[in-house]
Amino acid sequence: MTLSDNDIRAVRAHAQLLAAPAADVLAVARSVAAIQAQSTPAARLAVRARSRGLTAPDVDESRAVARTWLMRKTLHLVPTADLRWLNRLFGPRNVQAGQGRRTQLGLTDELCERALAKLQDLLPGKALTRQQILDGLAADGIALDARSQAPAHLLAYAANRGLLCRGQDDGTEPTYVLLDEWATEDHTPDEPHTELAHRYLTAYGVATAEDFGAWSGLPLGLCRKAFAALDLVPAGHGFALSETGLSAPPCPPRLLGAFDTYLLGYRDRELLLDQAEAKRVNSGGGMIAPTVLVGGRIAGTWHTKRTAKRTKVVIEPFATLPRSAIDGLESEVDDYGRFLGEAAVLVI
Repeated sequence: MTLSDNDIRAVRAHAQLLAAPAADVLAVARSVAAIQAQSTPAARLAVRARSRGLTAPDVDESRAVARTWLMRKTLHLVPTADLRWLNRLFGPRNVQAGQGRRTQLGLTDELCERALAKLQDLLPGKALTRQQILDGLAADGIALDARSQAPAHLLAYAANRGLLCRGQDDGTEPTYVLLDEWATEDHTPDEPHTELAHRYLTAYGVATAEDFGAWSGLPLGLCRKAFAALDLVPAGHGFALSETGLSAPPCPPRLLGAFDTYLLGYRDRELLLDQAEAKRVNSGGGMIAPTVLVGGRIAGTWHTKRTAKRTKVVIEPFATLPRSAIDGLESEVDDYGRFLGEAAVLVI
């Protein structure tokens, strides 16, 4: 089917719930396959942009979703019911991929096994911060330098081995819990790679196997095989599931948080972001700035300035914004303030 660039952007935004918000945290997580969550505030904002009426505590307190290291060895927020099979899919790959760095950090196989055994004693019935875990390990003779990257890599290793996952944050501190206590459901699709590809295309609308590979980190051969097992139709620059509606209304203006999946879900981002502005969004070091979405394209970046009385949402557009976009962004800023429970005003 012949689709214009605007058509593709509209279909993608609709698939990402940016034009059709959901009612709860679980519905958002299910619809977008996985929310990148190495930054808790950014993960909250990903849910806000795809929902209506929720608040930040609704995201923080939901047991229907869970965080662990999955695609590309990165923390993601996924439905708790899918945690186990996704862990089995990505965990062994992540363990293998992290072997070299663990060796550099002195995390030998023997030390890691000792640490996992101790974690099984420390965590039952508890949600512990990293420092509490380090203190417990040190008491058993497993001393790690809290200033190094060793603790983070050990915890990721334990998660990828299926022992633990992230729990609810303690203030700004992440906690860790036994996976078995957080996720009680355990089912595995008959074809996990195909199931993941189906969920990916449901969430991203129109894409290629190369896009799926960039998003998931899986080998391209596996991605192509998974795509070949699906009922797909050619659509614009890629493919869509046969059941995907290839007509959607334009996306209203949205404020997207850092690391938003709408931008990170594709290898080729030219439809969404002018490459001349790419460095304003990704300045290096793996950081992806919060962005402004207008007409399905990234139209600028934004940041906040907080005072005792209010929060200024400062938008830095790439070009002059039309009045209709500004009106939509004013509504977005109002909702941003409501979501966080603080007074917010728009500044351009």
